[in-house]
Amino acid sequence: MNALLALSRAIDAVNRRVGRAVTWLILLAVLVSATNATVRKLFNVSSNAWLELQWYLFGAVFLLASGYTLLKNEHVRVDVLAARFSRRTQLWIEIIGVLFFLLPACGLIMWLSWPFFMDAFVNDEQSSNAGGLIRWPAKLMIPIGFALLVCAGLSHLIKCIGCLRGQCPDPRDVHAGKSAEELLAEEIAREAQQREAASQVRH
Repeated sequence: MNALLALSRAIDAVNRRVGRAVTWLILLAVLVSATNATVRKLFNVSSNAWLELQWYLFGAVFLLASGYTLLKNEHVRVDVLAARFSRRTQLWIEIIGVLFFLLPACGLIMWLSWPFFMDAFVNDEQSSNAGGLIRWPAKLMIPIGFALLVCAGLSHLIKCIGCLRGQCPDPRDVHAGKSAEELLAEEIAREAQQREAASQVRH
């Protein structure tokens, strides 16, 4: 079990690095989008290549960060029934879900998407839009993204088993600090307080 937990930590380290690197793609996508909009409005000039680059960056963020999102336990959950069960039962539900749903589905998508990418790579597939980009880099993101999600699923499975054996914490707990939803709620509350304070000063 110790070796498996070490493997889980190594997988988590990879997904953590990828997730942090991908955050820069979000900034790049925003800059590209803002530049496209500005140039189009001011100079009435548009470029299919730059528009497609926005889509590629968005797809890369969505796919490459999926494993990191699972690591941070931020994927959408519907726990109306499971939340009423004991922690041990909930862990078994996690194990069954990973083994019979997450891993098979992601494995199938990886298997089906690889020829999809190879065909585009071998034939140097180009965008059908005038001046568009080559297609294979975008298609490569599909098997890579789901490979990262498969690895994250294996890591999650190992940690669930380890938790059942009392050898590691519950992987469903928030790893560090507050959740994204809690941080957003606090930010909204702070802005509301600032607006209220500003209105009181005016009066």
